[in-house]
Amino acid sequence: MGIKISNLNKNFGDFVALKNVNLEINKGELTALLGPSGSGKTTLLRIIAGLENAGSGEISFFGENVSRKSIKERGIGFVFQHYALFRHMSVFDNIAFGLNVRPKASRPSKDEIKQRVMHLLKMIQLESLAGRFPDELSGGQKQRVALARALAVEPKILLLDEPFGALDAKVRADLRRWLRKLHDEIHITSVFVTHDQEEALEVSDKIVVMNKGEIQQVGTPVDVYEKPANPFVYSFLGNVNLFRGRVGADGIVSDESAGDLLFVRPHEIELGFEYSAGSKKGEIVHSRILGSRIRLDIKMQESADMVEVDITSAKFKDIKEKNLKFVYLNFTSVHSYSQEDGSFCDYYI
Repeated sequence: MGIKISNLNKNFGDFVALKNVNLEINKGELTALLGPSGSGKTTLLRIIAGLENAGSGEISFFGENVSRKSIKERGIGFVFQHYALFRHMSVFDNIAFGLNVRPKASRPSKDEIKQRVMHLLKMIQLESLAGRFPDELSGGQKQRVALARALAVEPKILLLDEPFGALDAKVRADLRRWLRKLHDEIHITSVFVTHDQEEALEVSDKIVVMNKGEIQQVGTPVDVYEKPANPFVYSFLGNVNLFRGRVGADGIVSDESAGDLLFVRPHEIELGFEYSAGSKKGEIVHSRILGSRIRLDIKMQESADMVEVDITSAKFKDIKEKNLKFVYLNFTSVHSYSQEDGSFCDYYI
């Protein structure tokens, strides 16, 4: 076991930041703490690092209780969202900083430090920029340097707080792929905080979904996306259409008085141009381009519910050529949540 968190609680005055958090992270695993603002994910990360004290509970690293140990004693590497690089130091000196400030007895030799820094520069693909200063780097390059600096001290555990949050979309996507590849090479136990569902799904081995200081679900990206534990997880991970009603012989039946919540993702709806058994008529209200796909906002005729549907560019071209205003929706999958017993039931229509 890499990290074990037991019965962790934290309050800021009357505000409950963490409530009875229990979590196990395997050695060598890349874990995402995912949740909206105020969910407790950053507080949990800071407590793991030793930057914040818990109100109660225990934290263990590799079987050793570190709850009362300092940051230095925990052997943590920490990467901040806004890099926290020293502006007056070169890239090389920034990476070497943690090694140079060690007590003389444990400090590597200058040759050893140089060798380690050059190895890290090669790993982050910035060997040619060793002499530059932070102000001469792009955002993506700064974050790579920050990561190399954290790894230079050979930490037992790597923690990253919204590591790509300050970057633009293209750089963020590139760095996500790079981090995943890097982790596959070094296999260090790592935890990163993010509010970006796509980022968590793409990069992590395990996702911890949090809300209001509590863990909602822990699982692989496939598990939390395809088998969400509750309505919050379903709604938070990816776009979803939500109805109140039931599933009948002819598909979804809207019913505001029904006790069930029905979840359907945009890709689980097929769009047709003519009526077929069980299909629902709707009016196209708006369209948005999502790369190679188009997302339509459709107003259901019988219930006035708004539904999001994903279609191909080719199908959207047909709609425009035919000048269609009304279409027919077929729900291929419906996920029903019972508010009485808290269970999900999947229907494939």
